[in-house]
Amino acid sequence: MSEQQQNIRRIAIFGSTGSVGTQALEVIAAHPDKFSVEVLTAHGNEDLLIEQAIKCNPNIVVIGDDRKYDKVKSQLSSTDIKVFAGEKALDEVAAMDCYDLMLAAIVGYAGLKPTLSAISSGKAVALANKETLVVAGDIVMRTAVEQRVPVIPVDSEHSAIFQCLVGETRNKVEKVILTASGGPFLGRKPNYLVNVKREHALQHPNWTMGAKISIDSATLMNKGLEMIEAKWLFNLTPEQIQVVVHPQSIIHSMVQFEDGSIKAQMGIPDMKLPIQYALAFPKRLPNEFPRLDFRKFNTLTFEEPDLRTFRNLALSIEALNKGGNLPAVMNAANEIAVYAFLRNRVNFLDMTDVIEKTMQKIAFVENPTLEEYYESDGQARSYAADLMRL
Repeated sequence: MSEQQQNIRRIAIFGSTGSVGTQALEVIAAHPDKFSVEVLTAHGNEDLLIEQAIKCNPNIVVIGDDRKYDKVKSQLSSTDIKVFAGEKALDEVAAMDCYDLMLAAIVGYAGLKPTLSAISSGKAVALANKETLVVAGDIVMRTAVEQRVPVIPVDSEHSAIFQCLVGETRNKVEKVILTASGGPFLGRKPNYLVNVKREHALQHPNWTMGAKISIDSATLMNKGLEMIEAKWLFNLTPEQIQVVVHPQSIIHSMVQFEDGSIKAQMGIPDMKLPIQYALAFPKRLPNEFPRLDFRKFNTLTFEEPDLRTFRNLALSIEALNKGGNLPAVMNAANEIAVYAFLRNRVNFLDMTDVIEKTMQKIAFVENPTLEEYYESDGQARSYAADLMRL
């Protein structure tokens, strides 16, 4: 093996057909001397997965929906790519020794098991799936410490905090400040939101994202999930985490230290930058991404989030403070509610009612085991679905 081959970081992209996965492939393609694609996985978008596999020639491909295995296998039969299918295969491939770093970009709770499998096997993880830490952050981060593997955040806000903390290991953090764009309904009140439709909620003003995260951004649930993720990623107390609405999305987040100094990470809203930073860490690689020009962004504004209108953020703060299995229950109910909203089965404001009722109904467990997290997730999904008669 040549020295150049030894320096190439082998990447496994779990969730390669989603927004983060497709942008990661663009980053990797721009740096063929730094990265190679070893694993690609998708749940149901088999056509794009096949297209990606033919272009990138990975070692392994996994299609989560095993009904689509035959099509993927057939289309890739002329290659040496190994094809697997099903949820169990995702966990097994995550534990394999054919890659160096997992980009965990599977949407929602489904990303937890393969990510935990990778960490348990001593793999570094670039984490784009916040639900993994929302559901079982204590177990995931404890396992990472035990295995001595890094968990590098990909979310723009957590990447910003991570970057601000580089070189600050001996300095005490007073608080982190997560910035929120406010989503497409910033400033709106409930009498407007009651009539919101799917297509309106998907139109984010600053970011291009998948459907689920776009709805979470519109309800501010996304920011609540990020607060819980920040707690585990950076070993913070709830009191050390603050959210501020910053509509321009230029400051991606900030860290305030005990001397009062604040460090901020800034840039054009573009997910490829935090993706590249996570894949290449600790190096910064050159790129052709758009640059921030302060002459064009001469006004940056900040305001308090409206917790009375966007009650999902208030529910998230409750889950953050109480801990235990409550964040897992909240996340499960939210995933079911968003699923229903995207299919026009529940109204925009009713999603919050479903989440709140589920959080009140499912039994609280203060120090859950991994199995109890799984049980809480299942119970919450079932109850939330029953509420909406899904």
